[in-house]
Amino acid sequence: MSVLIDGSVPEVCKWVLSDDAVAFVVQLHRQFNGRRLELLEERQRRQTRLDAGEFPDFLRETEWIRSSAYKATAPPHDLEDRRVEITGPPDRKMVINALNSGANVFMADFEDSLSPTFSNLLHGHVNLRDAIVKDISLETNGKLYKLNEKVATLLVRPRGWHLNEDHFQIDGEPCSAALFDFGLYFFHNTRLLLQNGTGPYFYLPKLESHLEARLWNDVFVASQNALQIPHGTIRATVLIETILAAFEMDEIIYELRNHSIGLNCGRWDYIFSLIKKLRNHPKFVLSDRDDVGMTKPFMDSYVRLLIQTCHKRGVHAMGGMAAQIPIKDNPEENAKAMDKVRADKVREVKAGHDGTWVAHPALITIAKAAFDENMKTKNQITYLPKYENPITAQDLLNLGGTASITEKGLYNNLDVGVRYVESWLRGMGCVPIHNKMEDAATAEISRTQCWQWLHHGVSLNNGVRITQDLILKELDSISVSIKTKMGDKYQQSRFDLALQVFRHLVLDAQLHDFLTLDCYKYIVTRNAVSRI
Repeated sequence: MSVLIDGSVPEVCKWVLSDDAVAFVVQLHRQFNGRRLELLEERQRRQTRLDAGEFPDFLRETEWIRSSAYKATAPPHDLEDRRVEITGPPDRKMVINALNSGANVFMADFEDSLSPTFSNLLHGHVNLRDAIVKDISLETNGKLYKLNEKVATLLVRPRGWHLNEDHFQIDGEPCSAALFDFGLYFFHNTRLLLQNGTGPYFYLPKLESHLEARLWNDVFVASQNALQIPHGTIRATVLIETILAAFEMDEIIYELRNHSIGLNCGRWDYIFSLIKKLRNHPKFVLSDRDDVGMTKPFMDSYVRLLIQTCHKRGVHAMGGMAAQIPIKDNPEENAKAMDKVRADKVREVKAGHDGTWVAHPALITIAKAAFDENMKTKNQITYLPKYENPITAQDLLNLGGTASITEKGLYNNLDVGVRYVESWLRGMGCVPIHNKMEDAATAEISRTQCWQWLHHGVSLNNGVRITQDLILKELDSISVSIKTKMGDKYQQSRFDLALQVFRHLVLDAQLHDFLTLDCYKYIVTRNAVSRI
């Protein structure tokens, strides 16, 4: 076995990379990485066709799946009621607080809300294992954090198929980050989870086709065989957060039908995906980020199709993330923000969603009240909405009206993008900025909107055309503002690098796939500690 662990491994984390665990990940990588790379190449071929004028549509060759009567396996007992799910990175304090929060589910996130330093990843696995064996605590600032008797059901989101784990090299190539995250968690915790009366439950991000779902299903089958546990023990919810996956929802559930527990409206990545995939087409220019809400025609159609598809197949249709956080120093603005959360959650449950996401514990009570009032049962999977007209490809691509872009919207996108990248480079993947919880998905909207507006030469509402000079001027203003506010602390920050990276991402002639791919090289630490 040729394995190079090219990063520092803290003493407390060494068991995570035990010989048996490493061998399990290596087995998965060797069996499935070739297919992963082929699917990533197909993504590029599809993008070339989209750039040339092709538009997404439902697949003719899988119409038989959409018209069939198949059903997915029923949800396990501890995932029947998922009305409120809280998400966040697997750092120790977050794990304890989220499991204690009163939410039904905690999704521990190795993806968009985690900056994947090797230390963050390994400590994340330590924290989850400690929580599963109920031996987790944290004493900080004179306060002791420990688990309650009753805790939320745990789900884990590994990273997407597009990412590598450069600190873990197999046969001279980086390991798939998805297989690294999934493999270590599954290997170390599955038997413990089953003993606790639960199971290995996952969220799957960034899928672009049912063939990518099929790959995950094959990984699940091989993993269950390796540990000699029954097929169907693993259960997974797929985030529909790419515009292409929206046209293959039924096929995605079908591929995972023995392991599926539903689909989720990953709304922020979905908006980002629409911008990225249809980047060459000026008719898909979007308004200010804050104005692209769930009532826009393309977003409403996506929600309605997801609910209808999930309930037809007997699985959960999960709502999206409320990114708001409490505004402690402004009661009036806080009330407005909480009213927005309440309205969003009422809209979701009345549309037919079986549950929703929040990013902050303070929103759980609001979200739960909305669902308790309007959903008296554990879920509403048996509710099958019947729409006057079938949802078409045109509905999923109908932006609804002319884009409205303001100077404030441009400045906010640039400001949020720079601040988020700086945080990510420091190892923080989830950060409050301007009273919202920003992660990679929300930052991607900011980044790609700036590129889109510049690339298509659109004008602001005041008539000023968005040019490279205007963007550079705004970035200079942001830099001065940050330096003034931080003072001497600026030198300890990574804002100079963040400005350099974000400037390149926005001004480059080509739209880069993911900002995290460009940033990743700056957090990789070369320190070969083990060869196997």
